[in-house]
Amino acid sequence: MNVTSIKGFRDVLPDEAARRRAILDATRGVLESYGYAEIELPLLEKGELFQRSVGATSDIVEKEMYAFEDRDGTLIALRPEGTASAVRAYVENGLTRSLPVGRLWYSGPMFRRERPQKGRYRQFSQIGAEFFGRDDAAADAETLCLVADICAAVGVRGTRIDLNSLGDAACRPAYREALSEYGRLHASELCTDCCARLERNPLRLLDCKNPGCKAAMSAAPLMIDHLCDPCRAHHDEVLRLLGVAGVAVTANPRMVRGLDYYCRTAFEVVAEGLGAQDAVGGGGRYDGLVAALGGPDMAGIGFAFGLERLDLASRPDGDDLGVAAAAVKILMAPVGEAAAGPALALARRLRQTGLRVEMESPGRRLKAQMKHADKIGARFVVILGDAEIASGRATVRDMRAQLDHASLFGLADDATAIVTKLEQIGQFEQR
Repeated sequence: MNVTSIKGFRDVLPDEAARRRAILDATRGVLESYGYAEIELPLLEKGELFQRSVGATSDIVEKEMYAFEDRDGTLIALRPEGTASAVRAYVENGLTRSLPVGRLWYSGPMFRRERPQKGRYRQFSQIGAEFFGRDDAAADAETLCLVADICAAVGVRGTRIDLNSLGDAACRPAYREALSEYGRLHASELCTDCCARLERNPLRLLDCKNPGCKAAMSAAPLMIDHLCDPCRAHHDEVLRLLGVAGVAVTANPRMVRGLDYYCRTAFEVVAEGLGAQDAVGGGGRYDGLVAALGGPDMAGIGFAFGLERLDLASRPDGDDLGVAAAAVKILMAPVGEAAAGPALALARRLRQTGLRVEMESPGRRLKAQMKHADKIGARFVVILGDAEIASGRATVRDMRAQLDHASLFGLADDATAIVTKLEQIGQFEQR
């Protein structure tokens, strides 16, 4: 009997891996242009970290977190999200002092035991960013500009940024009570989970996907109508600055984030063509989280994109083109064992210039090697047979023009000179 992968865990095959790498590279470029520095975070954390940050009554902690007891009895968890880990690292490593206004980004796998869906798995990858040390509206607006620029750089189709304010410690308690009171009046219409949330975490009532709950909560009070004056002024200034910057957002007063630490600005990024699960990312402000995890009382705002969701949202429907294969510039085609050594040496020199070179087996017939070159989308085939070895010069097949350029370069030529000659082939074809 074959051993298969665990439900919700999957293999990322070469074509998708190449697309994901391209997305990560494009995102990294935008993040660095905004002054963000990369940080690497551990996969395992103490379970207490997420109980204190995400919320002990959140679905992530109660239902989805992969956790176990270590040998010393410590509760260990596979990280379900990145913000708590980034804040822990920021505090533990003294960055609150050395980097009081800090911009950090990270990427890697996260783990949640939820129902697998298209683009949503129990092991998934995120690209996240955290902006510490500023509580002004301009920091929120800059973060949303960054989010919009990442979507543009990656090529996400039909992007919409939903925006809401979740208030703060001054105005949210009264709103929670109003929401609880409304929920109690409609308790008979709510699912079992929402009935449990009524007293413990009433904001989650707005986030339930159950159709009956959504209908029952359609007329529930809105946080936007309960904002205190400072939160209202902050929200209005964020909107004004985004208007000046030319970043379009959509007011969504019923949007809440699934994590307890958010306050004031909260947002989600949705994209067309993904079905019911159309969110590709989201984030918001979390001004009390650094202090809650042992650091000073300082502000923070951040976001995360799901890499699988970005991949689905950034390619045309049905696009299964082999991105990894298309990136192969040269196929090295040695014909006969005598060509194996020179081909290996030449391929290595070309790779050192940054070209991607795939080398074939010297035992295969040239016709089979050319067929493989066509299959993988190689731009050039460098042919080395007995005649080429004897003359010391290679034959190059231009796969686009379907032309051979015999004796194009010497096997002892400098690799940079060889690349220049290959570029000249492309220019000749274009003329």
